[in-house]
Amino acid sequence: MRQKVRWIASQSRLLPEFPFRLLGIGLAHDSASFPTVVFVMLQRMSQIALTELLGSPVLDPTGQVVGRVREVALCPQEDSQWVSSFVVKAGSDLRLLPLKEVDELRGGVRVKGKTQNWPAFLNPEGFLLLSRDLLDQQIIDVHGRKVVRVNDIDLKQEPTNHHIALKMEAVDIGARGAVRRLLKGIVPYGALQALLRKIPPRLIPWDYVDLIETDPARRVKLKIEHDRLAKLHPADIADIVEELSPDEREAVFETLDEDVAAEALEEVDPKLQRSIIHSLDSERAADIVEEMDPDAAADLLGDLPESKSEEILEEMEPEQREEVEELLEHKENTAAGRMTTDYLALQDVAIVDDALELLRNFEGGVESVVTLFLVDIHGKLTGVVPLQKLVLANHGQKLKELSSEPLILVQERAKENDFVELFDKYNLLTLPVVDDEGKLMGVITADDIISLLRNRE
Repeated sequence: MRQKVRWIASQSRLLPEFPFRLLGIGLAHDSASFPTVVFVMLQRMSQIALTELLGSPVLDPTGQVVGRVREVALCPQEDSQWVSSFVVKAGSDLRLLPLKEVDELRGGVRVKGKTQNWPAFLNPEGFLLLSRDLLDQQIIDVHGRKVVRVNDIDLKQEPTNHHIALKMEAVDIGARGAVRRLLKGIVPYGALQALLRKIPPRLIPWDYVDLIETDPARRVKLKIEHDRLAKLHPADIADIVEELSPDEREAVFETLDEDVAAEALEEVDPKLQRSIIHSLDSERAADIVEEMDPDAAADLLGDLPESKSEEILEEMEPEQREEVEELLEHKENTAAGRMTTDYLALQDVAIVDDALELLRNFEGGVESVVTLFLVDIHGKLTGVVPLQKLVLANHGQKLKELSSEPLILVQERAKENDFVELFDKYNLLTLPVVDDEGKLMGVITADDIISLLRNRE
């Protein structure tokens, strides 16, 4: 040990200082600084970087080198947290070394048995190979709500039942991981560790990582899903999706639940909306479009090539298809072209109890429940009741008594500037759209106006 430490310390005087100076770090050349570094790293290796494992010698019980670590593998279908095996280059063969055969990580990978007992590594498809599949690849940081690139991976080492267990601890997305990979094998180990301790870590815990796999078959084999991503706000999902490549975007929308995918798609830039839907098969696209607000679905289908739009409509359920087709008949820059048919309405003879029951069973968007619309027996709009009035009213009270005055509405053929001005003037959250006979056709929401104004910029 002492001789090895002395050799490293002496060799440190020959190190090129450029990479260190570039990072604003000075090298200590006194021999006293390096023995401590080496001693600590040899005695305490509860954490180890993937880069440090790759290329490590594999030693049999006699201490003879029998191969080198080529890859580190997980079997996500069995356990997505723990490393299952090493892929070892032994002579001209690739062999799979189960981690239960690893005795310790000290001066290399020390194993218990003979290489003849390790199976040949012939098919990588069932494995997540950390170097191939993660290093330099994009992943989704669901905590930071962004897409990041992996520079290295931190593994936590734990002794279990007389063998080593390695748990996925975090991915390194900062300069520390990049420098470790850049300088590995170029500068002595102790000097490199001293340098790395000067660089602040930028780590994402493995529990906050969602993987991106563009191959559908591998997604199924590796059980790659986006459960964590699906829990984010649709606007955050949209921001993440917009950072991905076309193939990666398609992969995400193939795995998200239809309702989550629909909400996220509504937040995505219209050009990307078209690209995403066009990349999906018509059946999957229809499943997502059915969950969108009818007006958003109509806007999207109206911007697609006619053949693609018809394919999607054919795959939709009859009720949703009819609703969207009605909206497609209206010009986009009119009130009818911007309205949704997802709203709450009751006859004006109803009472508060009727409204509460309607609310309990309503499956539309949140923005549609802020106002209840009243119509007569012919469907003509007669009043609007804000949700706050409804909540504070007595159960048996007539809804007509809660109606707000004046009744603000817009004709179906009104131009964009006209209904945008009404929203601004009266600080509206919703605006009912009526036909020439005054019958309620649909509702424009504040969300629609925000999207309209954003697209104008």
